[in-house]
Amino acid sequence: MDKLKVIESPIAEVMEKVSSVYVPPFQLTKGQPPPIAANGGLSYMAFDRDGDGGAAAATEAALRQTTEGQENAVSEMLEKAPPGPIETKWGIGFRTYSECLEYIRAKDIKAPEGGVALPLRYTIYEQPSYSIVASNAFWRDPTRAAEAKALREEERTIGRWALYFPQVLRDARRMQQYYPGLSPNSAACMDKLGVALAHCDSKCRNFYDAAEVERVYYPEIEKLLLEFFPGATDALVYNHDVFDKDYNGDRTEDQDNKNPGVNANYANIVHNDLNDNSGRVRCRELLTKNLRNFGRQQHYTEEQADAKMSRRFMSINLAKPMETVGQFPFVLCAWPSFADQPYITYYRIYDDRVGETTLFTYRARHEWYWFPQQKPTEVSMLKCYDSVTDGSVSRWSFHSACVDPTAPPDAPCRKNLVVRSFVFF
Repeated sequence: MDKLKVIESPIAEVMEKVSSVYVPPFQLTKGQPPPIAANGGLSYMAFDRDGDGGAAAATEAALRQTTEGQENAVSEMLEKAPPGPIETKWGIGFRTYSECLEYIRAKDIKAPEGGVALPLRYTIYEQPSYSIVASNAFWRDPTRAAEAKALREEERTIGRWALYFPQVLRDARRMQQYYPGLSPNSAACMDKLGVALAHCDSKCRNFYDAAEVERVYYPEIEKLLLEFFPGATDALVYNHDVFDKDYNGDRTEDQDNKNPGVNANYANIVHNDLNDNSGRVRCRELLTKNLRNFGRQQHYTEEQADAKMSRRFMSINLAKPMETVGQFPFVLCAWPSFADQPYITYYRIYDDRVGETTLFTYRARHEWYWFPQQKPTEVSMLKCYDSVTDGSVSRWSFHSACVDPTAPPDAPCRKNLVVRSFVFF
């Protein structure tokens, strides 16, 4: 069978050909439409070749996409559109932040007390998309130089598939004004909305020192999670990222020594880090392989991991500032406002696996929250995945960084640490 044809085969047919590699069950939340994804939503793990986790099949799909040119049509549409607002099927979007902000002010869009009206950046490309990570051997293969050039051009256009749309942020500390009786500092808030706020007085003194963060801060957050979620049996913090636009030291990432480096840029497009597939895949590879695990080593057999994952588990990201946030705040969207909206899968191709993150298109009804002037003791929490699919709890939040138009020109840029975790019940 032609290799590319396999990717288009019905799910049942493909599953008959699956090797012994772990393939997550295909899941949908009750009431949620199917995702906008390759393979009908089936994980690329189903196309594993000699332990590559489907990376070869995903690479072929990425290359095929460069020749089909669907994304070029979107880019051309944006380039040919006249100056000013662009009509989309979801609402009016803008090429630049400043244009969108001008529109917000001209329309006098108001925010409630503690909130702010501002531009947020959403994709307008409703197709699955691909990125081959920098460490992939593909980029070093001289026989694939022409393909690499085409893919680099493809990835450079991704930023052109997004527009700014007007949104309103609510102050999450005032959650009970919007949901009477619901405290933002509660597991109930996480269950309902996918967002919450915790308190942490950390003993970690140098958040740029990856070894100290792992030794001191990881156990603090694991303890916090177990106290925050009633019924949780254990928690695993497995890696982290540091964000600081103004950092003057060495930013180099060193995965071998568990050092994530220091990010100069903030992810300013609406997204979520996981989805139905990658939530389960990421959990199982941590439990059984310690794959890219900076935290406590795990020693589960495949059978033990399956048993653990047969109960409820969640992926939670926790963001803690090193100092009070002045600019580039971290903003979160509440699950009920997009629970009936399909996500768009964005595939990240490694040598041995294919990660899946998600993008979303704009809706005016999206319910956004922030923690203005977030303090170093305040830890914002967002759900990236929940194994419960019956619709009784939030499955995830999506989030973004943004520019706060009310911040003074000399406001310090966000310096914070984001840790990733799994919580088990």
